[in-house]
Amino acid sequence: MVNKNIVAIGGGGFGRSLGHLKIEKYIKSLVKKDRPKICFIPTASGDNDLYKLNFYRAFSELNCITSHLDFFSRTENLQKKVLSQDIIYVGGGNTKSMLAVWKEWNLDKILKIAYEKGIAMTGVSAGAICWFDKGITDSFSNKLEIIDCLGIVKGIACPHFDEEKEREPFVIDIISSQRINSCICIEGDCALHIKNDNAFEAINFGYKKKCVKIFKENEKLIRETF
Repeated sequence: MVNKNIVAIGGGGFGRSLGHLKIEKYIKSLVKKDRPKICFIPTASGDNDLYKLNFYRAFSELNCITSHLDFFSRTENLQKKVLSQDIIYVGGGNTKSMLAVWKEWNLDKILKIAYEKGIAMTGVSAGAICWFDKGITDSFSNKLEIIDCLGIVKGIACPHFDEEKEREPFVIDIISSQRINSCICIEGDCALHIKNDNAFEAINFGYKKKCVKIFKENEKLIRETF
């Protein structure tokens, strides 16, 4: 049986500073190899060079074989590159723009093939919500919005739940108004590990951070902690 893993990170990790690399070590541990191959996809940040540099610093320190995929310069053979990896890591940024670029290049289809083959999928912010049916994004300058994502994981996800003050009121409003039935909310310095499509575990790499599912039942808002 192929083991399938997605680690959706609500915020934090190597993006701003390397730190203790706790979540990065956890991601590496999903692959039973001394030197797993990991590919960074920084599309949501416009292939930001500093972001790529921090990725290489972080995962080279963990003795991984590192590479990345660019879409804003000459682009490699995507299927060959992606399907040769052990781990795919998707960076944060503008989710809507990222998904539009991916679809133009058919990367959305290739990532689904990779996931079914057992290649571990992970990412932060845009790279966390992209795996779900839908995600809550700040891709728009003046509002949060719900957008369609890859649909590998059932449900709707929201990152940065405790880091950005507008997130929680927005989630409560769209559930209360029945725009959505429920939302998986991931705090910063926390990740949700989805195993084989339906086993969920919160990975706290900060201080008392958590993932919660919020839904309405009998006219009351319920919060279930993973």
